[in-house]
Amino acid sequence: MRHIVIGAGPAGVAACETLRGLDPKADIILLAGEPEPPYSRMAIPYLLVQRIGESGTHLRQSADHFRSLGIDVRHGRAARVDTGANRLHLHDGSELDYDRLLIASGASPLAPPVPGIELPGVLPCWTLENARAIAHRLEADAPVVLMGAGFIACIILEALMTRGARLTIVEREERMLPRMMNPVASAMLKRWVEDKGARVLTGHTVNMIEQADEGLSVCLDSGESLDARLVISAVGVASNTDFLQGSGVRVDQGVVVDRYLRSNVENIFAAGDVAQGRDFSTQDFQVQAIQPTAVEHGRIAATNMARGQALRHDGSLNMNVLDTLGLISTSFGDWQGQADGEQAELLDESGWRYLNLQFSGEHLVGASSLGHTEHIGVVRGLIQGRVALGEWKQRLLRDPTRLMEAWLARSLACAAG
Repeated sequence: MRHIVIGAGPAGVAACETLRGLDPKADIILLAGEPEPPYSRMAIPYLLVQRIGESGTHLRQSADHFRSLGIDVRHGRAARVDTGANRLHLHDGSELDYDRLLIASGASPLAPPVPGIELPGVLPCWTLENARAIAHRLEADAPVVLMGAGFIACIILEALMTRGARLTIVEREERMLPRMMNPVASAMLKRWVEDKGARVLTGHTVNMIEQADEGLSVCLDSGESLDARLVISAVGVASNTDFLQGSGVRVDQGVVVDRYLRSNVENIFAAGDVAQGRDFSTQDFQVQAIQPTAVEHGRIAATNMARGQALRHDGSLNMNVLDTLGLISTSFGDWQGQADGEQAELLDESGWRYLNLQFSGEHLVGASSLGHTEHIGVVRGLIQGRVALGEWKQRLLRDPTRLMEAWLARSLACAAG
């Protein structure tokens, strides 16, 4: 049996290790699309602030890790999949035959349709190669423009400001982290970032980027022009599926999969940022581009590749934990709430603390917070365990900080029952 895994991110690495554990005699090829050891993109900001070296981004620290497991790591990019012949064509002209194929090709940053986006000094912050180029240009007190204020952008901004950049953030939406925070929490985060010295322009877009004597000139929709030594684009990502054109593999936002992470082609599976998998809260199928989901997908898909259709994926919980210049923010599950639901809210603006709980019936279905680091695991457990709160729902509506008490009380009640 030959398994080929396209993509050497968290999903691909977890899949290969699972495959080896379940199928000791199989041929396993891990196709890395970059000339790097398998690494975590989420570690790049720590590289930029020099908390770690490049090896600190690697998903496995031993240089011999994959070889010792008999996993053949090859560097190349998928160009085309011939599903009829079970053959993968690479950009260098070579071909690989497979018995089962896992698409874990991840996502790539979107390039906004802005004139000048291709100029030197305008970069995404997505790969180790990008990180090297940014580090080369990044100087203390240099003006930097960051396009975007979503999750990835907020990770990057901390690295930029820690390195002493004079940062301006331009976000087309009316608030920061619009897919993670409600207007109350987002407004608090904006004030926090501005208090730390950045300028945050929400509700604005970049119209053009031009070469200037001292670097770059960033022209906004307001008519203002910003000087920049460096412009970083972090306006979103899209799943890497171009190589699947003409293959017969069904693609929507990503590769469409079933409850076993199998595509519409019998021996092809998908995992991670490229897979349109089931969401725990909504039960809809959607791309959920977070690392815990990628790892979970990789393990489940690999199990089903090795054993056949055996392990169901019941949905990944959407969760985000973010440290923005020392202020921790989180969101879990259906954090925006449901039309017929109830919510509890706790706000302490001067103390930079906010907590919002969302309920449906007697269940906690979502939560978001700023400055609350206590009992984060409890929040996840209550939501993902679909814990029936009983009388504790009303207590949490009155005082949302009593999460641990609710967890212990309901756990004891279930044990006794």
